[in-house]
Amino acid sequence: MNYLVTGGSGFIGSHLVERLLKEGHFVINIDNFDDFYDYKIKIKNTLESVSLSTDFNFSEKESDILKLIEKTSSENYKLYYTDIRDKESLAQIFKNHKIDCLIHLAALAGVRPSIERPLDYEEVNIKGTMNLWELCREFNVKNNVIASSSSVYGNNEKIPFSETDNVDKPISPYAATKKCTEILGHVYHHLYEMNMIFLRFFTVFGPRQRPDLAIHKFTKLISENKEIPFYGDGSTARDYTFIDDIVDGIIKSIEYVEKNSNVYETINLGESQVITLNEMLSGIEKELEKVANKKNLPIQPGDVQKTNADIEKAKNLINYLPKTNYQNGIKIFVEWFLRNNN
Repeated sequence: MNYLVTGGSGFIGSHLVERLLKEGHFVINIDNFDDFYDYKIKIKNTLESVSLSTDFNFSEKESDILKLIEKTSSENYKLYYTDIRDKESLAQIFKNHKIDCLIHLAALAGVRPSIERPLDYEEVNIKGTMNLWELCREFNVKNNVIASSSSVYGNNEKIPFSETDNVDKPISPYAATKKCTEILGHVYHHLYEMNMIFLRFFTVFGPRQRPDLAIHKFTKLISENKEIPFYGDGSTARDYTFIDDIVDGIIKSIEYVEKNSNVYETINLGESQVITLNEMLSGIEKELEKVANKKNLPIQPGDVQKTNADIEKAKNLINYLPKTNYQNGIKIFVEWFLRNNN
């Protein structure tokens, strides 16, 4: 099968690309190597995802990405350095390749940055997504698996969070853009008979995790004996989900849209195991065998108090069965981090 993966050089995307290639599929990766974090990380993600050495002689961003495109080009993988806001560039990709399924992971991510840059988030996460769907309509791509977020639940009082809960009260622009794409996706499903599965990811972690996310940030700062920013009293909690379980859920969602018609679903992908900020930090300290130096700070605007996924629908609909608990996942992550930072 031919799969188009947007954001395929990012954290989740690179793991998905790696899995799809190992299963023998043709993968088209679209990534703009956004400056949200160091592009060198994404280059290494890309190389690792296509089973190449991550040794790379860096010089300057544009030339490095061109070198990467040449280095990774193969009969079963194609990397395009472009932006989902650029519809003309996207159209050329759709013309060049027959696409069986769009797996749309690209987005401006992060709750706190979205409060500072709400219009950028609207342009990328909403308009960029609609560009892709317009081309899916034009080129008759019927199957879509789209990344949503647990952020859409806001400060939902009902625990655990279920796909049937009302999510009309987001508390950050990022969450609002993800909710908007779920709604717009239904329009394309209804008008053009596109299959749509929206996956609400719950705090994904593991090797290659983005450096701005708490687990990665804490691990780096503790290992360097530096102070960590610690928001609140440590009682905020998240449903941490290991990357391998998330990728398995994406793969099973792809299989579901390929085997069924008239599909429009939102599905939680979580671990259904809630870990407090204090417990999260303790797990990292245990694996690093170091004690964190905390700088206590107030809760940030837009942060939710707790996330907890009801994954019964995922289990029943796509046979999703998460296998890696938090502490085992942290052990794997810290081992990866130490290998890549020594």
